[in-house]
Amino acid sequence: MTRKIRRREFLKHGTLAGVLATAGGLTTRSLGAEPVADATRDDGVTGGAPDPSGLEARLDSQAFCVAVYDTITPALAFDATDRASARRWQRRARQRVLERIGGLPATRVPLRTEVIDTRDMGGYTREKVVFDTREHLSAVGYLLLPKDRPRPLPAIVALPGHGRGVADILGFGADESSQGPRGVGYAKEYGLQCVEHGYAVLALEQLAFGMRRDAAARKAGPTENSCRPAACAALLFGQTMVGWRAWDAMRAIDYLASRPEVDAKRVATLGASGGGTTALFTAALDERVRAAVVSAYFNTFRDSIVQISHCPDNYVPGLLHDMEMHDVAGLVAPRALFVESGRNDRIFPIAGSERAAATARRIYETFGVPEQFGYAQHDGAHEFNGVAAFEFLARRL
Repeated sequence: MTRKIRRREFLKHGTLAGVLATAGGLTTRSLGAEPVADATRDDGVTGGAPDPSGLEARLDSQAFCVAVYDTITPALAFDATDRASARRWQRRARQRVLERIGGLPATRVPLRTEVIDTRDMGGYTREKVVFDTREHLSAVGYLLLPKDRPRPLPAIVALPGHGRGVADILGFGADESSQGPRGVGYAKEYGLQCVEHGYAVLALEQLAFGMRRDAAARKAGPTENSCRPAACAALLFGQTMVGWRAWDAMRAIDYLASRPEVDAKRVATLGASGGGTTALFTAALDERVRAAVVSAYFNTFRDSIVQISHCPDNYVPGLLHDMEMHDVAGLVAPRALFVESGRNDRIFPIAGSERAAATARRIYETFGVPEQFGYAQHDGAHEFNGVAAFEFLARRL
């Protein structure tokens, strides 16, 4: 026999388990369920026994967010049935993404490029470059040019994720003069991997990482970032970190186009985690990007960004009223897009990755270019793999 658990009892004891422990004769079995430690119920609430009153779910912030998500019907979800209607959808959807990220500058300020250091790294040369991307803002990165490849070279804008910034994707040790051990950390030095595969590489420091952090983050240590204050300030301005970083990447393409060593018609974006975010959105917005590689990021917003704690640089206000992440991927079509996911990635779950990839593949099929979309899984966690990605790029660039 059971009795209804009142709200007052639930709140007094803090959890359903507390109610059960003090209610004479009440057990999880008498409530019609076996006790399960650390189980996740279908409603997304983690805990033990079910809550017959439904109050636990109604007090749970994550359950509320999922419930709100499930009430939304995206206005611009991909629904085209042929290539012509797909292109019409794409024009509307791209414009909406531009609006949601807060827009992009109406004019391009002069780059005012300065090469502040040049080094011979053996198989390639490396230049440290600084250029302006907008009023009051400069970017810094490293241009890597392989020596033994015919020119003009295909190029990759390599974008780091959270961590030490560009130092992680180029394998810097304690400073930019030394090389650390290879294969350490989730980035696996993918900037170096790109130049070793024969590409010109602009390893771009993302805003709020590495050399582009605020004073407090620099003082706190090499792995600290200033994403939170900067991304939240962007929201107050009616803009987003996604938009700021994508524009920086677009200006990086402007810089690559100014270099005679580079073939401006063969440019890709590539990044993992937070770098994957920028790689995807830049390719979605800038049709000069011929191919994009997105690692350790591609998922559904529902399975990852909505339910799992992430840096505020991931959030675009109102975007879910328009589309899911696979729709953003559809803005890259018919250009090439490759995504990879680790089966043990705990912050971008593999099930969500599979769902997003399946829908993205259908979008590419509607455009008539299924071969331009690639998806691979690997046995790692939240990390760059790249094996299938570089094979994919070799055929597209």
